[in-house]
Amino acid sequence: MRILVLGGSVFLSKAVAAEAVARGHDVTCANRGSSGPVPDGAALVHWDRAEPVPDALAETAYDAVVDVARLPSWVRSAVAAWPDAHWVFVSTVNVYPDPHPPLGTPATSPTREPLTEDVDPRSSAEAYGRMKVACEDVVRAGAATTTVVRPGLIVGPDDPTGRFTYWPARLADAGEALAGGSPEDRLQVIDVRDLAAWIVTCAEERTVGDYDGVGDVLPAAELLARVADGVGAQASLAWLPQDALEDLGVEPWAGPESLPLWLPRPLYDGMAAHDPEPSYAAGLVTRPIADTARDTLAWLRATPDAVVTGMTRDREAEILAATRA
Repeated sequence: MRILVLGGSVFLSKAVAAEAVARGHDVTCANRGSSGPVPDGAALVHWDRAEPVPDALAETAYDAVVDVARLPSWVRSAVAAWPDAHWVFVSTVNVYPDPHPPLGTPATSPTREPLTEDVDPRSSAEAYGRMKVACEDVVRAGAATTTVVRPGLIVGPDDPTGRFTYWPARLADAGEALAGGSPEDRLQVIDVRDLAAWIVTCAEERTVGDYDGVGDVLPAAELLARVADGVGAQASLAWLPQDALEDLGVEPWAGPESLPLWLPRPLYDGMAAHDPEPSYAAGLVTRPIADTARDTLAWLRATPDAVVTGMTRDREAEILAATRA
């Protein structure tokens, strides 16, 4: 197949391009060329998507297009250029309004109102999610056939966010680790390599439909135990309730003062607990979380400038000492 990856140099889109090359496909990546190289074996065409489609791309017919864009105008121009291709559009679970229905699926969960204008996607999760809804609509209306994939938290080697990466690093350091909320709070992650492999399969098979790109739903304590197992450590966790974390100024999810993966409840009960079964039935295969944790730690140790979000060990020690007092 001739596959066009709009992106191809960062995390998921790079993993998609690498997987497609490994399967023997003719892969072209289109990006500005400012975020790093594309995988070996893939061709690169420079394209700033605020500009018209370059002739080198516009004159080529592609069997499939994989797009991770956030801005509706970018998706409109790309779909208009290759309407006969099968499109795999990478959306997000942020298309669902908060609170998400626990164990919801695309068939049972309503989405936000579409935002058809381009705004800064960093302005809010709501604006980001609403623009993704608009992008989904553009792809469904304009492409020959369409797979819409809505990932949750994507993790693994090359993760530019550092949210999951915090935990293999922290648990490998041993000692008592601060954990937030309840051990029974539900979480789910998906390895970037598994998601990429499934996206390529959807392109190959011209799979049609909307799916959540998510892995198994697990209690937080079980997920962290599997991370610890993957890095050869024991999960010694000190669970601090949500109200105590908030009183101490601990931020949720990500950031320098955060406790990564902790989410305030009940507002976010469903955000990290979507039903994965429809995606498994459509061909998604996921590896053990322990394997993801092991590989993430190996990548982190080999990449000195890798991003790891979350509080420092000193800050964690202060909080643990304060709670004991």
